[in-house]
Amino acid sequence: MAAKVTVEEVRKAQRAEGPATVLAIGTVTPPNCVYQADYPDYYFRVTKSEHMTELKEKFRRICRKSMIQKRYMHLTEDILLENPNMASYSEPSLNARQDILVEEVPKLGAAAAEKAIKEWGLPRSQITHVIFCTTSGVEMPGADSKVIKLLGLSPSVKRVMLYHQGCFAGGMVLRIAKDLAENNRGARVLIVCSEITVVTFRGPLRGSPRLAGWAGSVWRWCGRGDRGRGPYRPCGAAIVSDGFSWGDHSPKLGRCHRRAPSGGWAHLPPPG
Repeated sequence: MAAKVTVEEVRKAQRAEGPATVLAIGTVTPPNCVYQADYPDYYFRVTKSEHMTELKEKFRRICRKSMIQKRYMHLTEDILLENPNMASYSEPSLNARQDILVEEVPKLGAAAAEKAIKEWGLPRSQITHVIFCTTSGVEMPGADSKVIKLLGLSPSVKRVMLYHQGCFAGGMVLRIAKDLAENNRGARVLIVCSEITVVTFRGPLRGSPRLAGWAGSVWRWCGRGDRGRGPYRPCGAAIVSDGFSWGDHSPKLGRCHRRAPSGGWAHLPPPG
C-alpha cells in the first residue's frame, strides 16, 4: 500500500528553502533634467502663469527647503507646446496624457529591468514571474504585457499588474514578490516599478507640486541554488530611485507628505 502524502508534505515540496533575497537592482530616470533651483521659473513659464507672483514665491520656498537638487521628467517644453491643454489646470487633456503614458511607462520600466538583468548576470529565460506597478497609464493589455515583449521574455511568464498604488507601491510589490519567491521553488521574480508625472503635471491652482519620474527594477529570489552576482539585501530594502539627486542626504521611506511653509500640504520627499 502506497504511503499517504499529506498536504503539508506537498506544500513543503513546493516551497523554496530559505528567505527571499534581492539579487540585483536597476534604476533609470527620464532624460529631461531640471535643476530644482530653476524649477519654479521653468514651471511658471511653461504653464504661462508668471503673473501669479505670490504663488510662485511660495513654490520657490518649497523647492528651496526640499533639499532636492534635480528633477528628471519625461515632459519637455516641446511636448507641452504640442499639447497646450496639459499645461492648463482645468482644460481636458486625458487623451493626450494617456497616449504618452501607455507607451513611455513600459519603456522606462523595461530600461530599468535591463540594468537589473545585466547586474544579475544570468539568462533572462530563468524569469518565472513579473510584477509591474505604476500609478498611471491603465489599459488592456497592461504594462506588464508590454514590458514582457520589450524584454523578450516568454509569454508563459506569470504576471501581476498593479495600478494606482500611490506612495506605498514599493512596499506592496516587495510583499507580493516575497510571497511568490518563498512559496514557489525555483522562482525568479522581476519587479518593475515605473512612474512619470505626465498624469499629474498641470498649471497651478494653489495645489501641491508632485514627484517627477523614475523607474526601478529588482530581482527577488529564494533558495540555495545559484546566487548570480547580486548582493544580498534584506526583504524590506528600498529598491527604486525616486528620480531626484539628494546630494549628501539619503532619503528615508515614508513621510512623503509634509506641510508647506505657507500652509497646505506638499507632496515632497522629506530631507534625510
